[in-house]
Amino acid sequence: MLYNQIFFKSILDTVENHIVVIDKNGDIIFTNKSWNSFGENNHCITNASDWQKINYLEVCDKSSLNGESFGFEAAVGIRKVIENKEKTFYLEYPCHGKKEKRWFLMSVESFIFEKTEYFVISHQTITKRKLAEDKALKLSLVDGLTNIYNRRAFNRFIKEELKRWKRQKTPISLALLDIDYFKLLNDTYGHLEGDNCLKKIGKVLKKNIKRAGDICARYGGEEFALVLGNTSNENALLLIDKIKKDIKKHKIPNEKSTVSPIVTISIGLITINTDIDTDEKEIIKKADELLYQAKQNGRNQVISKIE
Repeated sequence: MLYNQIFFKSILDTVENHIVVIDKNGDIIFTNKSWNSFGENNHCITNASDWQKINYLEVCDKSSLNGESFGFEAAVGIRKVIENKEKTFYLEYPCHGKKEKRWFLMSVESFIFEKTEYFVISHQTITKRKLAEDKALKLSLVDGLTNIYNRRAFNRFIKEELKRWKRQKTPISLALLDIDYFKLLNDTYGHLEGDNCLKKIGKVLKKNIKRAGDICARYGGEEFALVLGNTSNENALLLIDKIKKDIKKHKIPNEKSTVSPIVTISIGLITINTDIDTDEKEIIKKADELLYQAKQNGRNQVISKIE
């Protein structure tokens, strides 16, 4: 038996995954070298033998009481395996350090040794995969030309912002911006200059939209969208006025425009207060109708409404 224990310990100590073995009560009976090194490097426990004085489930329960979702989910999953309700359990979770982001995949399985059932819990690092996934997701949400968010990101953001708006009962403002006579600009100067114009507009928006509860996005073609969380109509108009002035400073030529020899924009702005029921489709529709009015009224202006 002693030989078997030494043999299996030698095998598990070569494994890169952080491995802990518990009994049916949750008491730790074994940790491998990777587990011990991780604990030491993260100032958990420096003496490997001290792990065997700890109940893994109690640690998970304690962390869940402190509001950590990992502790709760891990404890529930482990108990399901212990109670034979599940054969295996998997959980992806973040475990970020002070200087780096880290993710792990936790797996739980049972095994029999010397007629006694034990449970092996393995924590495999998946940081490279998660970072690659995050990078791919960010790329999928960014417009390649203007380097601001795209319509997909806008749609996701406004849904979440409306949920927050309903919870917190604060005003939300949505603006749709359209470059006046952009087709004439393209026809006069070529598509390369048209692209340069879009890039400059994107930079202006990115410079002015900085808060966590706000977003600027290329909505499509020459149209852009702003979502301004917890922003009154008055404050939204002040921000839009600054954006218009910043665009004017660039003096982007559009000599065939009947409004101005330099690029101008038309804006539809809707501000929704807390006492009405709406969804993202309805608020976008209202902003689009106001943008249409701005164009019909001669362009280079803002039409706003409060509901």
